[in-house]
Amino acid sequence: MTKLYDEILAKSDPQLTLQQHVDDCLLIWGLLQKNFPQISRLSLSYDFWRVLRLAIVCHDLGKGHADFQKLLRNQPNRWRKQRHELFSIPFVEGLQEEKRIRELLRLVIAGHHKDYEQLWKRYICDFYQSEEEVFDIPGADERLDYEAEFRKNVQASLLLQLAEEAYHVKIGPFTIEHPEQVILTYQPQIGKMNASNPDYFDLLLLFGGLKHCDHMGSARIQELLQLSETQFQFLEQKRRDLQARKKDFYDHQLACGNVTGNLILTSPTGSGKTESSILWLHQQMKHFGQGRVFYILPFTASINAMYERLGKEMGSEYVGMLHGKLSDYLYDYFDDFQYSLSQKKEQIDALKDKFKTLVTPVKVVTPFQLLKHLFGLKGFEQGLFEMVGSYFIFDEIHAYSADVFAQIKVLLQYAVKHLQVRVMVMTATMPTFLKKELEEAIGEFTEVKASESLYSQFVRHRVKLQEGLLTENLDLIRNSLKAGTKVLVVCNTVKNAQSVFNELRGDACNAVLLHSAFNGVDRTRHELELKQGEKDGSIRLLVGTQAIEVSLDIDYDIIYTEPAPIDALIQRFGRVNRKREKGQSPVVVFRTSNATDQYIYPNELVSRTIQAFEEIIAETDGIIDEARLQQYIDFVYPDWQPKQKEQFDLIYNSLSVSAERLVPMYRSKLGEENFYKQFDGIKVLPVILKDAFVERLKQFDFIGAESLKVQIRKNKFAQLLRENDLNLQSDSYTIEKKDGTLLEIKYFVLTKKYDTELGLCYDQQEEWVDTSIWI
Repeated sequence: MTKLYDEILAKSDPQLTLQQHVDDCLLIWGLLQKNFPQISRLSLSYDFWRVLRLAIVCHDLGKGHADFQKLLRNQPNRWRKQRHELFSIPFVEGLQEEKRIRELLRLVIAGHHKDYEQLWKRYICDFYQSEEEVFDIPGADERLDYEAEFRKNVQASLLLQLAEEAYHVKIGPFTIEHPEQVILTYQPQIGKMNASNPDYFDLLLLFGGLKHCDHMGSARIQELLQLSETQFQFLEQKRRDLQARKKDFYDHQLACGNVTGNLILTSPTGSGKTESSILWLHQQMKHFGQGRVFYILPFTASINAMYERLGKEMGSEYVGMLHGKLSDYLYDYFDDFQYSLSQKKEQIDALKDKFKTLVTPVKVVTPFQLLKHLFGLKGFEQGLFEMVGSYFIFDEIHAYSADVFAQIKVLLQYAVKHLQVRVMVMTATMPTFLKKELEEAIGEFTEVKASESLYSQFVRHRVKLQEGLLTENLDLIRNSLKAGTKVLVVCNTVKNAQSVFNELRGDACNAVLLHSAFNGVDRTRHELELKQGEKDGSIRLLVGTQAIEVSLDIDYDIIYTEPAPIDALIQRFGRVNRKREKGQSPVVVFRTSNATDQYIYPNELVSRTIQAFEEIIAETDGIIDEARLQQYIDFVYPDWQPKQKEQFDLIYNSLSVSAERLVPMYRSKLGEENFYKQFDGIKVLPVILKDAFVERLKQFDFIGAESLKVQIRKNKFAQLLRENDLNLQSDSYTIEKKDGTLLEIKYFVLTKKYDTELGLCYDQQEEWVDTSIWI
């Protein structure tokens, strides 16, 4: 039989009843219990799942306001953009719960759409007469009487009936308090809000849980995937394949699969660290149960490759990824399908939305996707909720600068201490002093190291120190190319890489250049050429910058490289004789640095690296013993450099304090500013691509247009402005949207030469005449 409350709507397009929406949210509530069992093991002061269910039942009761219903039905109304959640608050007082629980429910329900600062300034002060009448606000006479508005318009009896009959939640008589009381009651508590306060996570996790249920319920998500034995079957298949060849997993891989709890693994590059991490993860799942998995890598190229690999091995629907260039990746990915532009955009949006939710149990991410929650950015409560009982796998941990490493240490301490997170850290090359910082962060842990016998199997490089500058000894490289050798050349700057590539590409039947000064379109094209070249053996020369250190899965016969610190060089060497099928391959390091290299790598680190290689040459005729690499790394990096340590301590201490004092339902403006200012890049449009850029904008192809831009460092941007006002121009393009409103797209045009094969050439000016207004 139809009930009158069946007519109450929660959504308008398409129309969805309030009961349907609450049912959708409760479906997510049930799925969360299965996926986040460790929330029940936290020291919360109440039955979390029971109280979250109450929050879900009550959170949208305020939508029963008559004018809000008219709004949803597109009928004339006097809603005036009020907030429906403010009309949900009074119902909480009628719940037969202790005062503390009712306070929590009021807080999370009031804030589940707008943070408290917005709610207070824009939706309470502006709309309703204050009970205190101490506010002097323009237009005060037009403000509503909240209690009268509630009594007149909210269909309370129907909503009480819905709660009791549909969800067995009895709401008794209640008083109608002005919504400002929720804010005013919370204000005195803010100063006491910190992670050491036992009530802190009571509120934060309840709020995060409600937001997840509301968001995913609104999206009508029906399933949150879980990892099961099926997703780990590929490990058994790999082991069977190995055993068929009378081999097995390495000892350190098997050891990782037997560790319960935090783990630090040290093993050489190419020794199966990924399999080690999944074996460890499998063991944790068996012991601790379900939890979301974050596979954390420092670079976009590594993340893309790991996403594709894990997707093939564990099932593509179980693996997602998040990083700053995700749209670019998906844009290229969907090029392989016969989609129209509108279909392509729909697919990109759908996959991005999926990756951002809890649907995928494994996410391959940069550390910033987790760190942003410690800075108090919008949605941080949901982010911290997702971390509860999760598993962090840190790969390439050595690759971070001092300031990022400090943030990672704070993240690990916070996650392990407060959120029941288990951590695995993997490295091939990390100074001992940095390892101590990690050990301090994760607390109790097991250490696994590859065996001496394994290290002896990974002797694959013979280092040679070459006098002079690389750019002045190109004939050496030409001789290698003439001999049919597959050659890798790594320079420290884009300019040098471009120059070397220009000089050598005529000496190789097929050559590729890779560096950071390409736009997204050309970078992707070059990477695809390189991948194909690896398959068919057609690429004989690869020239690039340190971006190659962490790029694609490539294998070369010899490397010629400009000098750099030992850890960077070891990563470069890892792209030579990767499969260990060529004996001891030569790795040639030039002794002399370019004058500008000091701004990239400290001279003392490069000098000590050369000393370490001289010792290797003297002792072993240049053969690099992987087992002894740690002592050479510690020689180059005996301890923090004073400036690095100062920077590390400053950021570590600052973030440690602010992370412990995040205030639920308040965004941290200072934290947001501090988080974003560390990203040192501004995207500019090479002028030669301006017509193509505008053409894509005309088609509403915003991602395609953005992929034509090149990212440059902020200091380079400032330098270009100082050098010549004509280097950069501020421009804009205005588009009329479907609803008739105008959208202005602002962008910077760079007049330096851009070449699809060379990238951005800072020392060449593109000929260009434009009458627009200059910066």
